[in-house]
Amino acid sequence: MPMTDVLESTMYYEEIPGAGTPVVFLHGNPSSSWLWRKVLPAVGLRARLLAPDLIGMGRSGKPDVPYRFADHARYLDAWFDRLGLDDVVLVGHDWGGALAFDWAAGHPDRVRGVAFLETIVRPLSWSDLAGGPRARAEAVRGPEGEELVLDQNFFLTSAFTGGVLKPVSEQDLAAYLAPYPTRDSRRPILEWARSLPLDGQPADVAERVERYGKWLATSHDVPKLLLTFDSSPTLLIDAETAQWCKATIAALTVRHCGPAGHHAPEDQPQAIAEAVTAWAERCQI
Repeated sequence: MPMTDVLESTMYYEEIPGAGTPVVFLHGNPSSSWLWRKVLPAVGLRARLLAPDLIGMGRSGKPDVPYRFADHARYLDAWFDRLGLDDVVLVGHDWGGALAFDWAAGHPDRVRGVAFLETIVRPLSWSDLAGGPRARAEAVRGPEGEELVLDQNFFLTSAFTGGVLKPVSEQDLAAYLAPYPTRDSRRPILEWARSLPLDGQPADVAERVERYGKWLATSHDVPKLLLTFDSSPTLLIDAETAQWCKATIAALTVRHCGPAGHHAPEDQPQAIAEAVTAWAERCQI
C-alpha cells in the first residue's frame, strides 16, 4: 500500500508506474483517490500516474489541524517534495483543481501542464448560486452545518447519489464512506464545504483564487485542458463559465466529454482518460 510520511502525518496514494512525466490526479470534496479508480487504468500514456488522498481524507492520516485550504496546500506541497516530483502534469477535480492551480502558481518551474474539471476557476458571488446550490451553501455555512455534515453525514452520502447522473454501486459508496466513520473524521468535509469563496469570504481562500487566477491568465507556456460536461443543472463549470475560461485562461484547450454530474469521473471515466491522453500527446507533455 503506497503510503509516505508527510510532515507529522502520512499520505496515501495510488500509483501506476511508468517512465517520464509524472501525472498527478487530485480529488476534491468529499471524495478520495477512489474517484480516479476507473480513469487511471484508461489513460494511454507511458507516464507515471499518481493519485494521492488529501490530508485528512481517504486513507491519508488525520492530524489535528484545521483543514483549511492552506493546510491542504502545505501537506500536498510536502508530498510533492517527499516523492521528488518535478515537471509534472496536474489533473484536478473540484477542490483538487483549485489545489492544482495553487501549486502550479507557487511552483511554475515544476509544472508542464494542467488539466481540470468541475473546479473553481474564478471568485464567485452568492448571486452566482441559484436554487439548490445556494440553499445548500447557506445551510452548510449556518448553524445547522455541523448537524448536516458531521452528524447526518449528508454531504458525503448525497454526493455520489445526487452529484452523479447514475448513483454509484453500494460497494463503491462503501469505499467513499469508509474513511469517515465518526463525527470528528468528517471535519475536513465540513471545512471544504464552508470554503467556497463567495463575495470574498472566506478571505484566505478568495485570496488564493485571485492569486492563481493571475497565473492562469499569464502562463502562456503551460498547456491547459478544460474538460466540460452537460446534462446536469448543478455543474460548477457551465457553458457560460467555460466561455469565460476560453477568453481568460492562457494556452487553453477545451474538450467536451458528454453528460455527467459534478463528480464527472464517476459518469465519464473513459472520456476523461481519453481526453487527457490526447491532449498530453498533442502538447508533447
